[in-house]
Amino acid sequence: MSIPKLSLFSFLLVLSFFIPQNHAFSRSITKEEMGLKKQHHFTHLHFYWHDYVKGPNLTARRIAQSSITDKTPSGFGALVMFDDPLTVGPEKDSKIIGYAQGMYGFADLKQQGLLMIMNFVFVEGEYNGSTISVLGRNQVMSKVREMGVVGGSGVFRSATGYAQAKTITMLDKSGASIVDYNVYVQH
Repeated sequence: MSIPKLSLFSFLLVLSFFIPQNHAFSRSITKEEMGLKKQHHFTHLHFYWHDYVKGPNLTARRIAQSSITDKTPSGFGALVMFDDPLTVGPEKDSKIIGYAQGMYGFADLKQQGLLMIMNFVFVEGEYNGSTISVLGRNQVMSKVREMGVVGGSGVFRSATGYAQAKTITMLDKSGASIVDYNVYVQH
């Protein structure tokens, strides 16, 4: 039994019937297809971030540093990973509503300017299971700092907005820094 010989053109023509013709790498989709609501909601969240860098209850730990970190006034090159409690009030025993999980890197050679990458992970109330993702510069010694909200999940899926941070306490006797956060999101 012999197999008929096909010309290259005939072969490609036959093959083209078996290959999907949609070669686009992107397409427009509706908000409904993504599970997003048509109306935007605006939410203001207010809570306190407790970063324990010393003492028995560490929630933040240096995981890397550069060869010049200890020679700079700013700690340049140090990278810290954290899992810090978020509370309703500034007191250490205040109710926990979530956790800030992420890292900050000392990214400024001259002053304490941090690159913040974190998720606010909520474990209480109507936002339980939802997250807000924050990315930005945190110039630690400024009275109020602003970082961008770049996304989220759950209730905060596709969130945008900003987070303002204001230090309440810097390295208290228990090794904690407490920061007052106001977060404004559109979702």
